[in-house]
This record gives sequence, structure tokens and C-alpha cells, in this order.
Amino acid sequence: MHALKVTRAEDFPEWYQAVVREADLAELSPTRGSMIIKPWGYGIWERIQSELDRRIKETGHENYYFPLLIPLSFIAKEADHVEGFAKEMAVVTHHRLKAIDGVLKPDPEAELAEPFIIRPTSETIIGDAFSRWIKSYRDLPLKLNQWANVMRWEMRTRMFLRTAEFLWQEGHTAHVDEADAMDETMLALEIYRSFAEDFLAIPVVAGEKPENERFPGAVRTYSIEAMMQDGKALQAGTSHYLGTHFAEAQNIRYQDKDGAQTLAHTTSWGVSTRLIGGVIMTHGDDDGLRTPPAVAPRQIVIVPMLRGKPEDADLKAYCAALAKELGALTVFGSGLRAFVDVKDAKPADKRWDWVRRGAPLICEIGPRDAANGQVTFIKRNALREGEKIKSHTLARADFVAQARQLLEAMQAELFAEAKTRLEANIRADFETFADLERHYGTEDKEGEFKGWVRVCWSRPTGAALEEVGERLKALKLTIRNAPLAQPAAFGKCVFTGAPAVEEILIARAY
Repeated sequence: MHALKVTRAEDFPEWYQAVVREADLAELSPTRGSMIIKPWGYGIWERIQSELDRRIKETGHENYYFPLLIPLSFIAKEADHVEGFAKEMAVVTHHRLKAIDGVLKPDPEAELAEPFIIRPTSETIIGDAFSRWIKSYRDLPLKLNQWANVMRWEMRTRMFLRTAEFLWQEGHTAHVDEADAMDETMLALEIYRSFAEDFLAIPVVAGEKPENERFPGAVRTYSIEAMMQDGKALQAGTSHYLGTHFAEAQNIRYQDKDGAQTLAHTTSWGVSTRLIGGVIMTHGDDDGLRTPPAVAPRQIVIVPMLRGKPEDADLKAYCAALAKELGALTVFGSGLRAFVDVKDAKPADKRWDWVRRGAPLICEIGPRDAANGQVTFIKRNALREGEKIKSHTLARADFVAQARQLLEAMQAELFAEAKTRLEANIRADFETFADLERHYGTEDKEGEFKGWVRVCWSRPTGAALEEVGERLKALKLTIRNAPLAQPAAFGKCVFTGAPAVEEILIARAY
């Protein structure tokens, strides 16, 4: 028996919802399409935020905050941007409510002269500020970052993966020329790649999005793509070179060294609470979440086996002292996070609660352990041996001495497991579109894993690209990206038969 009532093989989408629920990560809110993030889920986000914020600041960016409400006129200045987000925008039209026939309604006399858009992304309002702040080449590059909530009126929502309101980080920068802006675009992409792999233990493929998958208004869009356990792709982060499109719309100009007025080149890039969904679907098992130690809100949980007897006091003291010793250690660049669970519940119930949440190391300390000066524990990433729970026992001093090594090894093991799955499930032997149709066009069998394919293509544009998009859509596929690492030579494009110029990844995606 497993801790969840549904397994990944039986019903992966329902399994995902069960992990969110049983790991106590989040729940649906009364606000349509939005979620309430609970302490364990928000604790993961706080760790993501803290570590990513450190990396962003180390590369010369500063944090700012801009308003939630954006004047409609700002959005309307960028036609491509509006078209890309128009169907998802929430609009504020009144500034007051009034009881009309006993019902609270927007006061007809309080209609705004200009509506506001609830922030779907901040390029336009930040661009307006850039136009005031940037006067000379000496003001560039200007590199800022914002931690904020945004709203996009999604029709089909799923907690963490796609919600109407979500939390994110968005970087925005301005530069003297394309070369400097492209360096920034690739720097942000590398920050995301290394963060996903080193901190979240999620292997990714970094690459450029095709023309039809670019961010609205961007010249180039890059992404990191992660493979989930059902074989689908998750876009885990994006970085955009915006050229001078937004600069022209927002009049972001600077005086260059020759005294001429020149348009700045801008970038934007972001990741969101979607990363938590990626952690779940990359690392979870049929007992719940397996939280990578680097991002776990509590890395070692100590469960005293309390029995309502006088000796419980000594057991609690032993566990508290152990937690204090562990808390003095440093792991993954910060203090080790140890916690003693003394809530009034059965020890077995507490153990399974932490198993479902994915606490990396769960120590179950009984009176005999305390008397013998030892620690009995389970490793969440290797919980079972067959169907039996596998436990380990070490002398207390040895456990404390090895705690850091145990957590670092678990982090590496989770990454290696996911990396093996990624590499083993990218097929590169398809040469024609018929090959794609045979592989993806057949009805999925229960538990069938189709993974990704890597194929050659000629980078068509215009109507030819639209046709490619329609053919892929019929198979529920999308082009994820063209990986940065490319071979020296290419075959023929699987779509057009023309000589290929690069290889692309194709997959079903979230």
C-alpha cells in the first residue's frame, strides 16, 4: 500500500492533484481559477525566491516594485503585445461600489475615465519608467527585477501549473545595442538552467523558441524545457530579447556617445510558481512529493515516539538537542533546517504526513534510541525496499556528522534519476512527419510513455510555419525549442523535406 490512493500509472493528472492535496501544498480558493498556497507549498516558493533572488542580484540586478494596475493606454501602445494577451486580461473599470436595489454593484457614477489592466506582465509600465530614467548611454545597462503577482484569465486552470493569479519573478533590462541585450538574454537563460538543475534537481534543455512560440512582441524567445514523469514537457522559464519594439512604443531613447538619440534594446525574463508543479511532476512518487533537500522548507524532521508517559520529557529533550546540533550545520549555502514535530498525533500518522510532503530525512526517535544515543531515520528519496519501508540507524554523533553528506547525496540522486529519464526518452530517429504520426497519432495505451522527439527542420516562416503548427496541433504537439547544443551537420526537414538548419524538440506539453 502506498500513501496516495491513486498511482502515477493509473491516472497521472489525478495523481498530481492528489499530491498537491495530500502534501498540503495548496487548495482551490473562492476566487475563480486561483489558489491558496499553504505553508509547505509557500515554504518551497520562499526557498525558490531566496536562492534565485541571490543569483539575480549577484549578476548586477536590483529589485524594484511597480503597480499592479496598468493604464489601458500603456498596453495599447504595443500592438503585438496586446494581441498576445488580450483574451487573458482582467480589466478594472470602476473605483467604487454602491447598493442598488439592495445589491452591491459598481457605481455608475464611479466609472474610471481610463480603465486599468490587472498586471499580466509588466513590460509596458516598466518601459514607461525606463523612458524617464534613461537619458544617456551612461545610464545603461539598466538591470532590474521584480517579485510580484500577475493575473491572466485562464479558462482551464490547474494548481501551480496554470492559474489565473500566480506569483513570479520578472527581470527587465535596457541596453545600448543588440549585442549587449543578447548577452543579458543568454545570461538570464543560464541563471534559470543552473538554478533548475542545481537547486531544484530538475534537468532541462535550454534553447530558442520558434517564431510562432515567441513571447508577444519579442524578437527572440529562449526557454528551459523539463520532462515530466508522464513524458510531457514543462516550460520552466523563459528569456526574451525584445529588440527595440517596446523601446519605440514607450519612447525609451538615450543620447549616445556621438550625441544622437538612439533607441534602447530591452529584454525581459521570468519564472513562476509553475516551478513547484515541475518539482512535483519530476520528483513525486506514489507516496507523495519527494522534495529536493536544497528547496525543502524542513530538511530533517524529527518525530519523537511520544507515549503520554513521564519519560516523554527526556525524549523531547533528546530530540530538541539533536535538532539544535543539526541546525548549527551548513548545507547548500545556508543553515540546515531541522524541525521537531511534537504535535498531539500518533507517531505513525506524523510519519506519513511528512512522507507525503516529501521531507528529505524523517527521524523516528523512540525511548530506546534516546537511551542508546542513536538516530533511526528514513530517506524520502529511497523510502522503500520492495513494499517495505527501509529504515537506517546511526549513532547520534555519526548521524550529525553525516547529515550534510546525506542531504547532498539525496539531491544528486534525485537529479541523476530525472536526468536518466530525460536522456532515455528523447528519440532522434524520426526522419519524416509520417514517423511522428505513427508515434504520436496512435491512441495512447494505459501508462504508455511517449516522451519527446528531436528532429531536423528548415525553420520555415509565414504560411509554411502556420501549416507546421496546424499539423502538430492535430497530434496535440508543439515545438518546445531548438536546443543550444546543435550537431555540426543536419539532414532534411521532417516537415518540408528541405535541407535542415537546426534540430528541434517536439513534445506534448503542459
